[in-house]
Formats: sequence, structure tokens, C-alpha cells
Amino acid sequence: MDINVFHAWYTIVLMIVFFGIIWWTFSRKRKSSFNEAANLPFDDENRHEATLQKDSNHE
Repeated sequence: MDINVFHAWYTIVLMIVFFGIIWWTFSRKRKSSFNEAANLPFDDENRHEATLQKDSNHE
């Protein structure tokens, strides 16, 4: 087995892994969990505002 054959198989395996990740990313089953993750920064702002309001009431 030549090193070039190994490189060819390695390239094919990595391409399959790459396309598998792309398929997993864009599958409809994952859409709701990705939408939830996309809104996490905005959820943190709401928590921060609530904390600020809570702290301002203590003064």
C-alpha cells in the first residue's frame, strides 16, 4: 500500500465527515434547537435587565 493510496482514502473519509457535518447542521430535526441557541444572547440581556432592576430596588 502506497502512501498516495493512504492520502486518497484519508481525503475521502474527511470529505464524508465534512458532508455529514453539513447535513447534520442543516437537517430540519435540529432547527428548533439551533433557533433556541441563536436566541441565547438576547435571553442573557433580559436576565441582566432584571438583575439591574432588582439591584436598583435595594437602594
